[in-house]
Parts: sequence; C-alpha cells; structure tokens
Amino acid sequence: MSVFQQRILPFALLALATPGLAQAAPPVFEIEIRDHLFYPAELVIPADTKVKLLVRNLDPTPEEFESYELNREKVIAGDSQAVIFIGPLPAGVYPFFGEFNPKTAQGRILVE
Repeated sequence: MSVFQQRILPFALLALATPGLAQAAPPVFEIEIRDHLFYPAELVIPADTKVKLLVRNLDPTPEEFESYELNREKVIAGDSQAVIFIGPLPAGVYPFFGEFNPKTAQGRILVE
C-alpha cells in the first residue's frame, strides 16, 4: 500500500460510514413540450429539495424554457431534451414559459 493510500484510507472509510456524506441523486421530474404547450402545465415538487427537471421537446422547432422566478433559461432544440436543475426552493409558486411561444407555452411549478 502506498503512502497516499495509507493516508486517504481512513477518510474514505469515514465517508462510507457517515450517513449524509454520500449524496443521493436528486429526484427527477419530467415535462414535455408538445404543440407549443407544456405537459403537465403544473408540476408539484418537494420543498427544500434540489430536483432534476428533464424537459423533452417533442416539437420539431426549438423552444426556450424560461423562468424569472427560478432564474433559469434554456433553449431546447426540436426533437431533443435538456436537463435543468432547480432548487432547493422554499414553498411557493414558480411560473415558467416558452420564450418562443409565450402566449401558449406557459406553466408553473408548485413547491410544497
């Protein structure tokens, strides 16, 4: 065993034995874009939890997921998907919209 391995082994064992040091993957929530609309238009996520939002654009044209309240904007090419991490957030309502179709592509995230 090298000197490095001898020095790092106690810390590695401590990390494995200490609950909470190893972070679990964030929960995944999905939204689809179809016909310039978000499905579901209302998504409920847990408060105080970082989440992974998978946005699938099923339209052939690009759309931009945008939210001033979430401080997020992401262009999603047609027939593709994107991942957007949000949170942890306090309880509340966080609207979002499609920048390229703001009259139809609207939704909100309810944090409970």
